[in-house]
Amino acid sequence: MTVIRRLAAIVLLSLAYSSISLGQDNRTVNPTPAPPNLLLLVRQEIQYGKANARKKLGVAIARACNRLEVPNSWIDLQSLTGPREALFFDPFDSFEQLEQSFDGWKQIYAAHPDLARMQEEIDSLLTSERTIVAVRRDDLGYHADNIDLSETRFMRVVEVRLAPGHESEFVETFKILGEAYEKIKADSPWVVYQVNLGMQSPGFLIFMPMHALKQNDDLLSWKENLQEAEGEEAMKRLQEIARESYATAESNLYVVDSEMSHVSKEFAAGDPNFWTPTPVPAAKPEGTKGAAIAGADQDITKVNARKTKEKTRNR
Repeated sequence: MTVIRRLAAIVLLSLAYSSISLGQDNRTVNPTPAPPNLLLLVRQEIQYGKANARKKLGVAIARACNRLEVPNSWIDLQSLTGPREALFFDPFDSFEQLEQSFDGWKQIYAAHPDLARMQEEIDSLLTSERTIVAVRRDDLGYHADNIDLSETRFMRVVEVRLAPGHESEFVETFKILGEAYEKIKADSPWVVYQVNLGMQSPGFLIFMPMHALKQNDDLLSWKENLQEAEGEEAMKRLQEIARESYATAESNLYVVDSEMSHVSKEFAAGDPNFWTPTPVPAAKPEGTKGAAIAGADQDITKVNARKTKEKTRNR
């Protein structure tokens, strides 16, 4: 979830990059299942033993936001490899939309202080947090237009940090890989984002969405075919680039947690049983916006009441 203090810093920094064109769509929520033009990626490491508490708060916030008109959506990714962490994948169309989201969250938190307090409680359970803003690079992806994020259940994420001045070599790498994948007719697409804010050295993020872990078996089986498709000279060039240009490179696997995600109704329509597994109680006959907000506040109140009872028992 996009926290107000985090967005404040990002919006201020983004003013220096206002010349970047990312589309003119002024929607406050990106409902489409395609990879977004602009990505806000939040990496959170959780204190040992606090995962369950973090989960309860995250689910309560997501359910409350499902009833409210919040400014943006997010997909929660939980690590299966690497450090125990959560990634929040927040899609935006532009920096302008990101700024609109910042203004919207100020209003949401002012109207629902319990929601803001629960977010602060989540912050207290973290050992670290890093926020990255990245811009989609269509020239480096592989069949990225075929990606439907609503079908994603697992996400392979590769983070590459480059030595300064070696961006062109990275671009060359993915053009070589893309051509090789085309030759073997691989059917696992990827999308590439170039880090714009939040990382010291030049960096890129590669996302490979998967519906099932079986696709990792496919990647392994393609390895020899890829080497043959690339050719000896191309393989040597890739090794040379990695040796001279990459400061670090790390690949990890994540699973989508639909309970802690908040997506639009249009997005969830791709698989409503997955994205909305728990039926949301129907609004009262009046069907007013106030009834929806009351339902959200009731969820938050229940969580706080349960926590109060737990504290009383422990005295």
